[in-house]
Amino acid sequence: MTDELIVRREGAVGRLTLNRPAALGALTLGMCQAMTAALLEWRGDPAIKLVLIDHEGPRGFCAGGDIRMLADSAAAGAAKAFEFFHTEYRLNHLLAVYETPIATVMDGVTMGGGVGISLPADYRIATERTRLAMPETGIGLFPDVGAGWFLPRLHGRTGVWMVLTGARLATADCELLGLATDVVAAERLPEIKAAFAREPEAIEAILTEFEVDPGRAPIAAHRDEIDRLFAGDNVEAVVATLEADGSDWALAQLEAMRPKSPISSKVSFRLLSGLEPATIADDFVTEYRVARRQVMTHDFAEGVRAVIVDKDNAPAWSPPSLEGVSEAMVDAIFAPLPAGEEWTPLPGL
Repeated sequence: MTDELIVRREGAVGRLTLNRPAALGALTLGMCQAMTAALLEWRGDPAIKLVLIDHEGPRGFCAGGDIRMLADSAAAGAAKAFEFFHTEYRLNHLLAVYETPIATVMDGVTMGGGVGISLPADYRIATERTRLAMPETGIGLFPDVGAGWFLPRLHGRTGVWMVLTGARLATADCELLGLATDVVAAERLPEIKAAFAREPEAIEAILTEFEVDPGRAPIAAHRDEIDRLFAGDNVEAVVATLEADGSDWALAQLEAMRPKSPISSKVSFRLLSGLEPATIADDFVTEYRVARRQVMTHDFAEGVRAVIVDKDNAPAWSPPSLEGVSEAMVDAIFAPLPAGEEWTPLPGL
């Protein structure tokens, strides 16, 4: 046990429990390092039949990364921020290629880095409290932790809609889109986890036994609209289509998009629409390039100030409009890093 992460074996289950309830499970460098070390220790161990990732506290699984640390590091040269991204993406990649089945319990708030340690899992377990989002454009960052691999694989233009608006998905939305594989009642999680520990190889039968109906997904009524209205070749085209449509739902999406960082919106759009990585590792190479540059921008510092520090929710973005963000500016953010500085997977992966 550490202050931030509880690592233990329960029978044939290796269990990783995020232990920062006051911070909604936000990931630190130490947590990523400890999770990676445990996973490497358990990898190939025939005594471990299942890895379970969960959290302490009732409010949320994981709200993302340690944003204040990233901002402080960026102001001091960003060495720690770069190390965090490199380490976090190695953890995300390890989870994606892990041979032993993984179950993640996405109970409550699941955002950013929390999504990154959820989507690679074989079993993604939601509850009625699950709220999943990738809201990074609101603080001058971009959807990372594998978003460039996973979100374009969602139905139609759902991934683009999610990142441009910062939409929060309800439990039924997560199941409909395949982001969650199973839905259970939060109050029964202790029973479910105990059942995993007793018989980890029966996880599918256990989840079937405890499965509940989350009801109709709110997004279901808007899937056609999302595909039609977010089909443009760039963010400006999406905005123009929404304005021309003029429906209440379209105008609500515009209102959600307007407070976001223009450069973050364009970077996020390209990540999800303009690239086709051959492997998830290739996606992490790209995301690491973007992360290193985005964390050093004015918009990230300003987003943290406006949303997290001063909480005035009035960021002064630079450039202040989509039209001010040139293709050359976006190209520079995606450009290769100097030799020896690119992201690499863990040795042997």
